[in-house]
Parts: sequence; C-alpha cells; structure tokens
Amino acid sequence: MDRFVEQMIAFFGGAQPAFIIFLISLFPVVELRGGILAAGMMHVNIVQAYFSCLAGTLLPVPFILLFLNKILEWMRNTRLVKLVDRLEAKMEKKSKKVEKYKTFGLMIFVSVPLPGTGAWTGSVVAALMKMRFRRALLSIIVGCAVADAIMCAISYGLLSFIW
Repeated sequence: MDRFVEQMIAFFGGAQPAFIIFLISLFPVVELRGGILAAGMMHVNIVQAYFSCLAGTLLPVPFILLFLNKILEWMRNTRLVKLVDRLEAKMEKKSKKVEKYKTFGLMIFVSVPLPGTGAWTGSVVAALMKMRFRRALLSIIVGCAVADAIMCAISYGLLSFIW
C-alpha cells in the first residue's frame, strides 16, 4: 500500500494535501488506511487528515447502498453473471459476521481498520443483506469514524502516551 500511496501523492503532486488525502480515501481497499498514511507522508495535521479521510471514505457509501442491487440485477442479464455470483458468494461469507448483530455488527465490522473491512465492503454487505438505508448508513458512518480515529491514533503516535 505504501507504494500505491506514494504514486498517488506524486501523481497529484500539485494539489492541496487535503484533496490528495480525500482522493486516496475514495479507493476501495485502500480507503482511510491509505489516506492516513498519505497524511503522515505529507505532514498534514491530525484534524485535517481525520476529516479529509472520513469524507473520502464515506462519499461512495450512499451510492453503493442505493444502487448496488440494481446494478447486480442488470449484470445478471449479461455475460457477467459469473462475476455477480462470485461477488455474492464472497460477500456472503463476510455477511455472516455481520448478520447476527445487524446494525451494531456492521458498525463493528467497518470500524476494524484492516483490509477487507471498511466502508466499501460494509456497504456491499449491507446492500446484499438488504438492510434499511438509514441504519446501514449510520452504522457505516460511525464505523468509519472509529476506524479513522484508530488509524490516526496509531499513525500520529497518540498511543505512545498510553505506554
């Protein structure tokens, strides 16, 4: 991920650091983990990094929640039906972790700042589980805010005060 973040910083070199962080946070898998890493590389203050990452990570969420099932239905009528089946099978495994606790489970799932968990995956799981939009959105927002706080604490060394 370091290499990807470095390349993104170089590519958008002339832009404002907060905007670069925002753009990096938009990418699936990378999300706010990459945004916080970029913020550290560019020496951006923690508050600006936190809110830039959060905004970038959350921007695609409503669109995924609202339109994913419609897109998948359309794809079923094309040659991409196998891709849809694979995606649904993969998300089915992840949704088992969330299904038991629904809204709270989704929030916990999204708040763990590891690859494979995050806003994109949480949104796909919520959409495939047909969760209510407001509940899913609220869970993902809170989960992202927690994950962002965890990453900022780790990246900016705030945990060093505890030890």
